[in-house]
Amino acid sequence: MNWPAVRAIYLFEMARFWRTALQSIVAPVVATSLYFVVFGAAIGSRVTAVDGVAYGAFIVPGLMMLSLLTQSIANASFGIYFPRFAGTIYEILSAPVSPVEIVFGYVGAAASKSILIGLIILATAALFVPLHIEHPVMMVVFLLLTAVTFSLFGFVIGLWADGFERLQLIPLLVVTPLTFLGGSFYAIDMLPPFWRTVSLFNPVVYLISGFRWSFFGKGDVSLAVSLGMTLLFLVVCLAAVTWIFKTGYRLKS
Repeated sequence: MNWPAVRAIYLFEMARFWRTALQSIVAPVVATSLYFVVFGAAIGSRVTAVDGVAYGAFIVPGLMMLSLLTQSIANASFGIYFPRFAGTIYEILSAPVSPVEIVFGYVGAAASKSILIGLIILATAALFVPLHIEHPVMMVVFLLLTAVTFSLFGFVIGLWADGFERLQLIPLLVVTPLTFLGGSFYAIDMLPPFWRTVSLFNPVVYLISGFRWSFFGKGDVSLAVSLGMTLLFLVVCLAAVTWIFKTGYRLKS
């Protein structure tokens, strides 16, 4: 492993993150605060508790997961797409850097950014509602797995996209709706039986459920199923990235 090369890519991407701190950090924090104001005031006054958890605290894992998914995808997809757009991808491909090292650098930086934002959102949430994390180790596990998995997913999107508009296509039209409908702001058990069954086909349900379990010891599905689905999606993303580098798909276009 050429660690100096990985470190160079990683530091370059992190430097870009800090240059756009206002957009990268302040915007998610403001959005989270607005969610608490809107959902906490409008819905929290009517739904005082869900599964014995105060509604304001109940939505914290969902809000963190929403930001984690969108930020991981956005950071990784733009990070690899911009070198393709600017033509500097040829310099990376011709350098003595293996595909594994390229992925480590870009995905590692994207995951680090989204984890940092997730922790900032957690700190922001603690200003609005009292929080107690029952299983902090599992919370960190789900945080890391989700960040890495969706950074890999964003990396694939960045290689697939042939224009800036396509970078937003899947996050806006697929990932965000699935997150909102995946139990971010409600428990699946609150739905009618038909829609409860339909929701179980939404993969984000398992991510949010496992993450929420780490906070409160309660989830819509079992912890084992949530963890298994997260690992399955990680394997799928790794397989997709491996196939891309083996075939050269979109790397030079």
